[in-house]
Amino acid sequence: MNKKYRALSSLYYLWIVLFIIAPIAMLLYQSFFDIYGNFTFDNYISYFRSGNYIKMTLNSFLTAFLITITTLILAYPFAYFLTNSKNKEFFLLLVTLPTWINLLLKAYAFIGLLSKHGPIAQVFSLVSEGLLFTNPAFVLVASYVELPFMILPIFRALDSIPNEYLIASEDLGASRWQTFRKIILPLSIDGVIAGSQAVFIPSLSLFLITRIIGGNKIITLGTAVEEHYLVTQNWGMGATIGLVLIVLMFVVMSALNTRKDKN
Repeated sequence: MNKKYRALSSLYYLWIVLFIIAPIAMLLYQSFFDIYGNFTFDNYISYFRSGNYIKMTLNSFLTAFLITITTLILAYPFAYFLTNSKNKEFFLLLVTLPTWINLLLKAYAFIGLLSKHGPIAQVFSLVSEGLLFTNPAFVLVASYVELPFMILPIFRALDSIPNEYLIASEDLGASRWQTFRKIILPLSIDGVIAGSQAVFIPSLSLFLITRIIGGNKIITLGTAVEEHYLVTQNWGMGATIGLVLIVLMFVVMSALNTRKDKN
């Protein structure tokens, strides 16, 4: 049996080497070459000395934070409602259905909704300009795309809370708010952290939604990587920014996991 498990685990390690370690190693190698193929450290020097790149980094963090907060505000009440629903399976299906649709199709659907001739502009009297190519539109669409990844972990955490805890709290005279604050919220914080990781980390590197919904008005590290690889052909600088993104993602994951361990 041990040999069998070793054989199975070797496939897992092979997958890690081929699809995680090897791509990162290729990015690291490419980051030390300029656009002419010469070995250089200028890509890293340019990144950390450039005010534009620092501004893009801060803007990426800010937009990812806004997307995470927006999805959390929407997801937690819905997940709480879901745990008390008699039709959990049906609502879970509705939650996961949007993830089956291609991201590009969803983004283009929002163009019609957010344009100056769309229904949202009509309702909020924004016919003259619309919401398209604005920060609120970008955060709204990105939050819609990432929402299922926040709902599901929170729902699993809430659904796993033993009902006996809630009954005991009620028997001891606690109000609903006290039960939520002292029992439900602390026991569901792992789901909140998992959902925040699942939303915040991909939001750092968004570029497709940024281009389609935000236009050229919203610049993040994800759009910078796309620009260097597809437009300027400066793969070295694109690889450098990609590595910075990977490091930032590991930092965020480590910080959230540390918080999770303390809880």
